[in-house]
Amino acid sequence: MSAVSVLGVRHHGPGSARSLRRELERLRPDVILVEGPPEADALVALAPGLEPPVALLAHVPGAPAKAAFWPFAQFSPEWQAILYGAAAGVPVRFCDLPAAHSLADEETDSDADEQEGGEAGDGLRTDPIGALAAAAGHDDPERWWEDVVEHRGDTPFEVIAEAMAAVREGHVPVGREARREAYMRRTLRAAIKEGFGVVAVVCGAWHVPALTGPLPPAAADNALLRGMPKVKAELTWVPWTYGRLASWSGYGAGIASPGWYHHLFAVPDRPVERWLTEAAAVLREEGLPVSSAHVIESVRLAATLAGLRGRPLAGLGEVTEAARAVLCEGDDLTVELIQRRMVVGDRLGHVSDGTPMVPLQRDLREQQRRLRIRPEALDRELDLDLRRPLDLERSHLLHRLRLLEVGWGTPGQARGKGTFRESWTLRWLPEHDLALIEHAALGTTVAAAAARRCHDLAGASSAVLADLTALVESCLLADLPEALPGVLAALSAKAALDTDVTHLMAALPAMVRAHRYGDVRGTSAEGLAVIVRSMLDRICVGLPVAVTGLDDDAAAGLLKHVDAVHAAVALLTEPPAASEGAEGEGVARGRWLGTLCGMADRQDLHGLVEGRLTRLLLDAGELADADDRMSRAMSRGQTPVRAAAWVEGFLSGGGLLLVHDPRLLGLVDTWLTALPADQFTDVLPLLRRTFGGFAGPERRAIGERVSAAGGTGDTGAATEPDVDERRAAGAVATVLSIIGRDRG
Repeated sequence: MSAVSVLGVRHHGPGSARSLRRELERLRPDVILVEGPPEADALVALAPGLEPPVALLAHVPGAPAKAAFWPFAQFSPEWQAILYGAAAGVPVRFCDLPAAHSLADEETDSDADEQEGGEAGDGLRTDPIGALAAAAGHDDPERWWEDVVEHRGDTPFEVIAEAMAAVREGHVPVGREARREAYMRRTLRAAIKEGFGVVAVVCGAWHVPALTGPLPPAAADNALLRGMPKVKAELTWVPWTYGRLASWSGYGAGIASPGWYHHLFAVPDRPVERWLTEAAAVLREEGLPVSSAHVIESVRLAATLAGLRGRPLAGLGEVTEAARAVLCEGDDLTVELIQRRMVVGDRLGHVSDGTPMVPLQRDLREQQRRLRIRPEALDRELDLDLRRPLDLERSHLLHRLRLLEVGWGTPGQARGKGTFRESWTLRWLPEHDLALIEHAALGTTVAAAAARRCHDLAGASSAVLADLTALVESCLLADLPEALPGVLAALSAKAALDTDVTHLMAALPAMVRAHRYGDVRGTSAEGLAVIVRSMLDRICVGLPVAVTGLDDDAAAGLLKHVDAVHAAVALLTEPPAASEGAEGEGVARGRWLGTLCGMADRQDLHGLVEGRLTRLLLDAGELADADDRMSRAMSRGQTPVRAAAWVEGFLSGGGLLLVHDPRLLGLVDTWLTALPADQFTDVLPLLRRTFGGFAGPERRAIGERVSAAGGTGDTGAATEPDVDERRAAGAVATVLSIIGRDRG
């Protein structure tokens, strides 16, 4: 006759984990059944070689979007049961509903573990801890559970079972909950039938009443499980993080403070004293003055608060208040530092090389070792100098991973100048392993998979011109020369068929950047120059038609494209070609500026467009009559609104031109002061938007010039201010002494 002990625990509870380990050592079971997917039974043997937090990942081959995780931390009772079984040579089996059924169930969440509650009806859940806390007269279920279980670690499992039976009285499980418990009972019956003498079942406390006492007939459970949907599921271990274990991450069985719970489990002796000592060390690392006297006083305050509140041990609330008052001296920013570094924690798990992985995962691990960039759970800044071979390879890897939708690195603004620098923010998330599995069919290496991904994206019927140009840039950044010809061919075909000039204008800057990156990185970019010239030719032909009949919004939108193309053309460097003879370098710039000159002389342009074209040509040295054009644009023959739009377009590049060109400033000042009150009110919003975009020093300099002119419109030369020679004498003497002229 088998002896069955059902040990109800709280997922990720340090007190439950310690109690469970002691109970298993007392029971010495012949087999241990643990809540989890039974397909993972073969992976149990790998557990001793893993570094938690880790998670079981179940996914459907060919449809990785259907996936679920079962996370384990060092302080998870289920993890301690697995480690005990491995050390004692006791078989450990998972007894929950198979992942093959869970992943086929529409009710399945992305994280498979559930809160210590039951499902009633369609998603209605019961919180047993809340019910027990309320019965004990406590309004905070989490604090009550910590006091009676987590901070004690000696609560008998019989007491927990009795409490759960009381809470579940009258409860009839239905839906997924009923199927899960039916499968647990099926696994328990199978273990008894195999002849195991002592069977230990480790499950969430809520399920204990369903697995104890007289079990319902096996036929009833089999009928409940019959006909369930099923898919093919594959399982493996993946690293996890304490951030994803936290309840705010959306994880159903999450806890608010995984770092604190890890500390309670790892440091059972004087946990409060050691916690506050470690908090002081964290603050010292940030250069904050924290002494041993601060630690002593904070420990005393935490103990006093716990005593006043009737708690057996100072909890996280008490130690946080003590740290805020003593260590942090009331500064919430330093409290937030402790919260981030210690309460949640930055721990990232690790899986052994023997863990089942797809080739893509193994290749990434090898490259991480070779390039010396270790995955970490917290943000890490990485500055790369692309002139160094190691940094260039790192950049290639990060860009390839982005093509595979593995956002390990997020590009940022590079420190310093030059296109040979890159800045990244690295942060590893558990989902990245799932993305690697999802793209495993594309290739066995990151480079091969990224190249195949580029090929697939280029061939997609939904690809638009801007997407293809960005893909060309990505190919160059990721150093995928084998993928570039196919992407360029798709781009050329799409550009030849696209009749919208704004699409071409939106795509050209990325193409020019791709050409420059090809030069800086030493990457071959054959075909890029031909496509860029072809796109620019079509832009020059189509733009004069596109600027006709624009309203205010359309004109503003088109000018953004014009500015972007203008900046891109300035970056183009075309080497002389034998077929071009004297044209060669500078052909693109001349072609573009010629198009702008032709449009600037037209009379049917929107004022915003005409003003902006005039400014671009003036800055490029192509106009000698900008003041005459401004004078005509603001003459009495033009409406004030059109004149204001012209000024907005002309000055949108910045206000320094008005500071350094007194004639232009005088024209604007004279026109503005001559406006009647009603017309001035009409154009004021446009002018405010224009001048509001200038830098503060520019606005101040313009104001000083206008003020010095006395509002006469003559801003050419400011009058000399009155000088008090007596007050200035000291400053003059100092200056003469500095330049060595004080002695004659």
